[in-house]
Amino acid sequence: MSENHDPIRLLAVRQTPLSLDEVYAAVGDDAAGGTAIFVGTVRDHDGGKSVAALEYSCHPSAEQEMRRIAEKVVADYPVRALAAVHRVGRLAITDSAVIVAVSCPHRGEAFAAARKLIDDLKHEVPIWKHQVFTDGEEEWVGAGSC
Repeated sequence: MSENHDPIRLLAVRQTPLSLDEVYAAVGDDAAGGTAIFVGTVRDHDGGKSVAALEYSCHPSAEQEMRRIAEKVVADYPVRALAAVHRVGRLAITDSAVIVAVSCPHRGEAFAAARKLIDDLKHEVPIWKHQVFTDGEEEWVGAGSC
């Protein structure tokens, strides 16, 4: 493999449905012995309340922040390939909101790197979730400080 190998294969914020197959294909690597994938889905409840609707929005810097986080994960773990996509717009219950995947030489490294990637994306990328509950109440939840 060439020295110019960029392990960050796919980073995106999209309004269209996310593809697990696309993310999995993006992290394929002959030198990887383990691939960890996390899929975050929209659930029908939060905080003990029933969710009626959900919509994600983001700051224009969201993809730039995703790259910063991905670069840190690549620097801290032996990542062969990494991908992360997040959906914005109106989502239905069971829709995929975020998919991350990391391939590493060994499974333990892949699990640890994928966990770090999703945790940091959730806490630092300026993506906000607007939830409308069945009782009519609303709540904004988000990360980042842009």
